[in-house]
Amino acid sequence: MKRSRDKAASELFAALYPRLAGWCRRLVDDDETAHEIASEAFTRLWARWTSVEEPRGFLYVTAANLVRDHWRKLERERKALRRATAEAATRPHTEQADPSVRLLVQSLPERLRVPILLHYYADMPVREVSVLTGRKEGTVKADLHAARELLRAHLRRSLDHTP
Repeated sequence: MKRSRDKAASELFAALYPRLAGWCRRLVDDDETAHEIASEAFTRLWARWTSVEEPRGFLYVTAANLVRDHWRKLERERKALRRATAEAATRPHTEQADPSVRLLVQSLPERLRVPILLHYYADMPVREVSVLTGRKEGTVKADLHAARELLRAHLRRSLDHTP
């Protein structure tokens, strides 16, 4: 029994790790961090191996949460650096000046962020996102639409330099 579970886990790792790590790489823009996140997602899966019904979904949702944590950490570091520099003290607040899509996706509420990450960054069809998130397909489509509208509005404001 244990041998077959270990074999299944090994096969799952071989099949999913490269794609998961590549997906993380696109999100965090750093190879080492991407591999750390993908490895941590697998570590968390192994800890719950017998209770996880959909390992692929568990991995991607866990990795998405770890990416979010990474983005938050980077933002805290950026804010601390800005506070620590004299230039930040004299320069007007310009946080909205960077229309980076990644930063905008990061700012979305989790309800909208997770479907965006799974659908657009992991190339999963709406049906699969629906299964992984436990939401109806129509809800996922509505969330994707709402997220795109929010992103569009944020980008427009950033590019127009309007508040």
